[in-house]
Amino acid sequence: MSYIIGAVCCAVLVFADQFTKWLAVTRLQPIRFRPFIPGFIEFRYHTNAGAAFGIMQGGRWVFLAFTAVVLGAMVYFYIKLPKNRLSGFTRALMAVIAAGALGNGIDRFRQGYVVDFLNFEFINFPVFNVADMYIVCGTILLSVLILFFYKEDPAKKKGKPGDDAADNGRP
Repeated sequence: MSYIIGAVCCAVLVFADQFTKWLAVTRLQPIRFRPFIPGFIEFRYHTNAGAAFGIMQGGRWVFLAFTAVVLGAMVYFYIKLPKNRLSGFTRALMAVIAAGALGNGIDRFRQGYVVDFLNFEFINFPVFNVADMYIVCGTILLSVLILFFYKEDPAKKKGKPGDDAADNGRP
């Protein structure tokens, strides 16, 4: 059942990403720019045929292949993740990251570029989109979860009899 919930959540997030990009194309592209909170955030239409910060322009097929590998890994680990108190959070974050990869992958497949439209005016930062937020926020939160909340299995930590690390250097 959790697989269906994860797939539905991912699909809803992809829909939200694609809907916001559709709004950017239909409403923002003709005017190119619209302030939202002056001096803080603005809507600015931009297309990006590269990756973050515009690197590797025109690498469409490389990005699509990378997206397929990432999605395959996400599905594999989603399925293989053991049931424990953190697995629900982990699966949710994996669904968020997968939704971001799918959202940008759909753009790259259909158009050869990604539609970006959010711009922070107060810092010099590239224009981005909702899928980018899914990927960045999901990856940061998943990293925090793995680094600070997952603990090594105590049975593995003790080692086996005769293991030098387990015997604390005793012969």
